[in-house]
Amino acid sequence: MRCGEVMNKVECCFVDDSVAHVAGRMRARHVGFLPVCNDHGQVIGTITDRDLTVRILADRLSPETPVQAVMSKGPITCRVDDPLEDVERMMERYYKWRIVVVDGRRRPIGIISISDVADAEPYGRTGKLLREISSREVRVF
Repeated sequence: MRCGEVMNKVECCFVDDSVAHVAGRMRARHVGFLPVCNDHGQVIGTITDRDLTVRILADRLSPETPVQAVMSKGPITCRVDDPLEDVERMMERYYKWRIVVVDGRRRPIGIISISDVADAEPYGRTGKLLREISSREVRVF
């Protein structure tokens, strides 16, 4: 199975968007994850609802803080034609619940989450992958 067969369409936010704007978009779309793009539309990071909660509240940052200040850099990406098994290995290796699917110019075109893998693959493999991702230690940023 290929990544393009299981990915979900995605929109990105931009480095200069305020965290309040991004939180509003997440709420309106019922999502907890967005790729962060530069001015050329290339993915350069990610932001999650957890990033917004923990990083903004813990540091008492303004709602007008640009996403770039709190995003996670160095997103893990794959391509539409990559085998889904490659994404599973990336999730396990990098302890990621979601992988951004990009085109040849690094523009995000989709997201593959652990639940997408669960829907597409036998439960035995998904359970093993879930255990591997969940077993990571808490990391300090």
